[in-house]
Amino acid sequence: MRSWREIDSAGARQAAVKKYIVTLNAAERERLAALIRTGKHSARKLLRARILLKADASDVGEAWTDIQIAAGLHISVVTVARVRQQLVEEGVEGVLTPKRSPNSARPRIFDGASEAKLIALACSTPPEGFARWTLQMLENKVVELNIVARVSDNTIGRTLKKTFSGRTCTNNG
Repeated sequence: MRSWREIDSAGARQAAVKKYIVTLNAAERERLAALIRTGKHSARKLLRARILLKADASDVGEAWTDIQIAAGLHISVVTVARVRQQLVEEGVEGVLTPKRSPNSARPRIFDGASEAKLIALACSTPPEGFARWTLQMLENKVVELNIVARVSDNTIGRTLKKTFSGRTCTNNG
């Protein structure tokens, strides 16, 4: 069995071989240069734009090797190889646009109707013996009333934080 060091160095050697050649046209080069010049974008997007400009093998491009790009931008050679591959397979827009997995976001616990019920409950008179609703009491009551199956007091606090600051409730406590 090979160690992780052998596998990692083998991957770096493979990435150093230019399997995917980056050739940008004038419009793509100008767009990437403008992106870097303004600097008003995410660090990921700016880094990928720099990689593409350095790797550009067209007549006016710099045509740096993966190792030169990695050393110049303080990134790994594998990152450079991945960006090259992604450009060839998906185009400039595919490289610059982050991929969002639809499964990565958790489903919302409170939809519009259940959130309205929670707000109405929080604005109602608290149980006898209490001056105001606590998050734990709201948590128990929301589950007891079958508004949601289960919820944490933290989620209730975040949900109510959006609404209580907007004077929607007369009994803000």
